Amino acid sequence: MKTDIEIAQEAKLLSIEKIAAKIGIAESNLEKYGPYKAKLSLETKGKKSGKLILVTAITPTPAGEGKTCTAIGLTQGLGEIGKESMVCLREPALGPTFGIKGGAAGGGYAQVVPMEDINLHFTGDIHAITAAHNLLADLIDNHIHFGNKLNLDPAEVTWPLVMDMNYRHLRNIVLGLGGKVDGRPRQTNFDITVASEIMAILCLAKDIEDLKERLSRMIIGYTYEGDPVTAGQIGGIGAMAILLKDAIKPNLVQTLEGQPAFIHGGPFANIAHGNNSIIATKMALTLSDYVVTEGGFGSDLGAEKFMDIVAGYSGLKPNAVVVVATARALKMHGGVARDKVSEENVEALGVGLANLDKHVLNMESYGVPVVVAINRFPSDTDAELALIRSHLEKKGVRYALSEVVAKGGKGGQDLAQKVVEATEEPSNFTPLYDWNLPIKEKMEIIATKIYGADGVSYSKKAEDQISRYTKLGYDKLPLCVAKTQSSLSDDPTKKGAPKGWTLEVREVRISRGAGFLVPLTGTMMTMPGLPKEPAALNMDITKDGSITGLF
Repeated sequence: MKTDIEIAQEAKLLSIEKIAAKIGIAESNLEKYGPYKAKLSLETKGKKSGKLILVTAITPTPAGEGKTCTAIGLTQGLGEIGKESMVCLREPALGPTFGIKGGAAGGGYAQVVPMEDINLHFTGDIHAITAAHNLLADLIDNHIHFGNKLNLDPAEVTWPLVMDMNYRHLRNIVLGLGGKVDGRPRQTNFDITVASEIMAILCLAKDIEDLKERLSRMIIGYTYEGDPVTAGQIGGIGAMAILLKDAIKPNLVQTLEGQPAFIHGGPFANIAHGNNSIIATKMALTLSDYVVTEGGFGSDLGAEKFMDIVAGYSGLKPNAVVVVATARALKMHGGVARDKVSEENVEALGVGLANLDKHVLNMESYGVPVVVAINRFPSDTDAELALIRSHLEKKGVRYALSEVVAKGGKGGQDLAQKVVEATEEPSNFTPLYDWNLPIKEKMEIIATKIYGADGVSYSKKAEDQISRYTKLGYDKLPLCVAKTQSSLSDDPTKKGAPKGWTLEVREVRISRGAGFLVPLTGTMMTMPGLPKEPAALNMDITKDGSITGLF
């Protein structure tokens, strides 16, 4: 089979005007970025009332799950069975693209295109967020330098800097070295841009006014007396909004089979809320009969945060949920080494099915119909696929074999049909917890009900932060837990569905503008590092402009 980039480069794309026409948008309403990309104004609205399908997955492994491929392939499959469909995805970040992933626009014959543009600078949204975030950081230090009228404690400045790269050496740094003219020394850190609160705000805001209001209430630090200081008190909200004026508009592209696709916003699901923008999803539901969206990583991360954060702020309620699984990944959850996943091992697969069961149970607990997509790999044997089928049948779980990577929409027709059937069933969506509960009680519910923990423990720092937020009246916010994506637990080495463990919360941060608290668990970092062999080392561009190595 050809590589992802070869398939994407050989595709015959429709003009962006033709893609827009499919959803009733005139050319005059497009802000074009070349022949195959465009932004839509925030006023864009159709007359439909589409059904929303949320795609999630089992716990990720190096063997691959194919969640993004499945979301795109399902959209193409819906087209194959005669349904109007759109997909709404997040924008890939440069850090992971040059680090491990090498690209995040789907794969095989289930991709969004132009793939190279989407994976690289695209329309500049992430750069705009980086600029807005660092402008505020600059204004904070400038305020301190010129008299510090707000009495802001430099040791209590909580607003970091950001960049869109995986750069572990910037996790902890000191600013202001060199003398008085260069500023006052203080310790700070860099996060990756997609972990910025401004990224979360962009994806949760309703419009430009809501964006500005959220930006103004971001907490950037505390005074010497312990009172919170907001971005609104520092100033520059209008300037930040100017930098974000285009980034807030959804980006329109297409699938390989010509379905419209919104790619907008990119918060990580392991350190942020992990879903594309509310603006794009709501807009898509007025333009298409079926809208497929994706929550990052497994049901314990992006999907849980969609149900318990995004839904609460937007009113969005999925009509169905798709849980993606592969035999290869389930074998790894059953103890098989990565280099052995292509070999048949029914016994290990049987053990690994506990992970799939937990993710299905997580989604069923929200009262929404669930469909399992068995993403087929060439190495899957008949015996392995038969075991997954029989297991799901015994559990009474609807499922479909998906071959969208190899066959595109034609390989997703059965999945599409099963999903349509699921959306026709009643959806009794109910969030996991009430936002008004105490912080620790909300954390206990997530840890025990979604992760399978026995309980939660807190560091002294986390205890103090919880007390501070409760005293300040911020305890009624939902929780956006930062946790490893590699396990249902807070230990990335624990596969399957771990039992008999306690979730460790080492720190709790506040994203008041976005509207959530962020408990950091285990060893989770908000600035990733590059692997030993970064994907960037295998990328190149030829004399004629063709890109290679971007998967």
